[in-house]
Amino acid sequence: MSRRLAECALFQWFCGVDRLEEVRVPSKSQLARYFQWLPEAQVQGLVRRLLLAAREADAGTGFNRLWLANELELDTVWMDSTCVAADIHFPVDWVLLRDATRTLMKATGLIRAHGLKRRMPAPEQFLRAMNQQCIAMVQAGKRADAKRARKRVLREMKRLSRVVRQHARRHRDLLDTHWQETDWTRAQAEQVLARIDGVLAQLPRAVKQAHEGIIGERPVANADKILSLYEGDLHVIVRGKAGAAVEFGNTLFLAEQRQGLVVDWHLYQASAPADSRQLPASLERLQSWLPAGVLEAVGGDRGFDSKANRALLAEAGLFNGLCPRGVAELQRRRHGARFGKIQRRRSQTEGRIGILKNDFLGRPLRARDMSTGPWG
Repeated sequence: MSRRLAECALFQWFCGVDRLEEVRVPSKSQLARYFQWLPEAQVQGLVRRLLLAAREADAGTGFNRLWLANELELDTVWMDSTCVAADIHFPVDWVLLRDATRTLMKATGLIRAHGLKRRMPAPEQFLRAMNQQCIAMVQAGKRADAKRARKRVLREMKRLSRVVRQHARRHRDLLDTHWQETDWTRAQAEQVLARIDGVLAQLPRAVKQAHEGIIGERPVANADKILSLYEGDLHVIVRGKAGAAVEFGNTLFLAEQRQGLVVDWHLYQASAPADSRQLPASLERLQSWLPAGVLEAVGGDRGFDSKANRALLAEAGLFNGLCPRGVAELQRRRHGARFGKIQRRRSQTEGRIGILKNDFLGRPLRARDMSTGPWG
């Protein structure tokens, strides 16, 4: 974003940085600070006020309060959910041991480069040894006795991980006690300590996870898996779509109005419920700020359809534009003019999600974890 602001006059105009005598493009760090200025509740409140202002017309001028020629339509909303994929490699269990070794030995090498040392072989030797074991693990899968060979390699990787953990812990304690002897500030030393502590805390679980899968030949529940040593709020999301049967990340719920503006959203930090169970929460949020009688219809794919949701929409006096799960019910309703119009419009929501994920959130996602942005 910082680079695009520097090179694009249109972006500078949109963000207002060209109004100054000298164009000063914010740095990446400054943009990150901007991103954390407002909590999620204040961001949603601001969005809701803007949406209502764009809907209310001024009888004297013919324009609404934001001076838009056309009023914003909030009578119908379309709902959908997607997976915000994390910037991680495919979470193979034994690869986590390589990731841990790489992080711990690089941090150890950094500490040693600043003058704090304990007796040990060069950190590069452990990196080289772990890479060799990773190559051996890949080659073991092609052998006739693949299971036995993979178990043998994993035992060697576990032994190597224990040695790496011991050296990293010793250097971590050394830095914590004698950081004044380096040219770092305490804050800089804390960054290295946090990097080591984060991996050391998860390494025993990662070793056990690889042991269960390869040596024990026992499946590990998705809820108990470590998908990444660096991203703690990730989940296995079964999408069942071509090319993306399973994704790794977080579920993002969106609701948009007819002109394509997002009127409600929620990024789930924990494992998200089914789409049908996300609709009541969104409907409650919408009814909390929309004036009574404004919302008239709700549209969505068949994932949002359920007996409970049909009853909920009927009780609220809202038109049910959800695609039915049953084929017979779909055949019966598809000839209705209002239902058909809502379902035809639903395809645009897929495009909105693509724009949001590719152009706004970025691929890969820019935020490191759930604590770095104004998410719900």
